[in-house]
Amino acid sequence: MRARKGAARTKANRRLFKAAEGYVGGRRKLLRTVKETLERAGAFAFRDRRARKRDFRRLWITRLSAACRERDLRYSQLIAGLKAAKIELDRKSLSEIAIADPAAFDAVIGEVKAALKL
Repeated sequence: MRARKGAARTKANRRLFKAAEGYVGGRRKLLRTVKETLERAGAFAFRDRRARKRDFRRLWITRLSAACRERDLRYSQLIAGLKAAKIELDRKSLSEIAIADPAAFDAVIGEVKAALKL
């Protein structure tokens, strides 16, 4: 007599159905559809984990650009000045400083302008 999957298959299917909780209709009730849906969801999750990094970087750059223009500087000049002044702040922390502590951001801009000799 050959061994059949039995309890192991039931457990595997239960794991799939558990992952598909909250989906609508056959997407949570039919095994084949659940498998397809979960595979697609995994692909979207993988893609969007990377897209989120891009989106946040775009947001920080937009914020920095706006903050720089208020201080008569372009974003590209800010980045070049930071490199020239050897200031190693990333875009995320710079944008947070620009929002939360404008005085500190003014100090950074001062150093950047001095490094660029503007």
